[in-house]
Amino acid sequence: MTSASVITVPAFADAGTQVRHFFGTRRHAMSLGLEAGIPSQGIAGAASSSWTLSVKQVHGTDALVVDRALAPTDRFVGGWDALVTDQPGIMVAVRTADCVPILMHDPKRRVVAAVHAGWRGAVAGIIPKTLALLESRFGSRPEHVRISIGPSAGVCCYEVDEPVLDRLCQGFPDWKKVVRPKGEGKAHLDLKALVREQAQAIGASPKSITTINVCTVCHEDLFFSYRREGKVNGTMVSAIGLPMRRE
Repeated sequence: MTSASVITVPAFADAGTQVRHFFGTRRHAMSLGLEAGIPSQGIAGAASSSWTLSVKQVHGTDALVVDRALAPTDRFVGGWDALVTDQPGIMVAVRTADCVPILMHDPKRRVVAAVHAGWRGAVAGIIPKTLALLESRFGSRPEHVRISIGPSAGVCCYEVDEPVLDRLCQGFPDWKKVVRPKGEGKAHLDLKALVREQAQAIGASPKSITTINVCTVCHEDLFFSYRREGKVNGTMVSAIGLPMRRE
């Protein structure tokens, strides 16, 4: 479902736990004052009582686990591309401008995750690693985790060259499922499909994975795009969090 500034998915709303989430657009990003590593309250798209946390992203596979309440003085210095929390009232967020934002929610174990996946992180396995972390740390089972893959550069616009294809072939045996050869050592990469295939390979249920098939490069009115603009003019923010517990 699309509002004036954010996109939400019915799959999370149907979980019965009132999980809060959104995939942001460029209009939504303009209203935020979110700083990497510094908790913020009252941002657009989140409950006024919620904390929202975004961190520095480094195109890796490490995850930051937030397993305690946040305070205004907290600072998270370092680089992570996945954020995980089981704390009510905390929304974990990622920033993208062509890379894939992925939101995860296990309604049984009451834990959520936000993941940033470019081709480097995806090929290095950030999706299976995050699902494995949810299982080892919180007892989640991959088949119980609901996953939503957000707006990113589509296969229509995401051209990659031979070095990227070599890394993909080495790290993902079924790489032919997610590329469209173009000739001369180039191809179009379907990042969303790569994320989906990796999640299913580790045990996520196909029925629990939703994909927003919108290309950030094609839709200048809705999204920032590094590939289209040639530089970072801005990033979209996507976030997910558990609601505050009622007393």
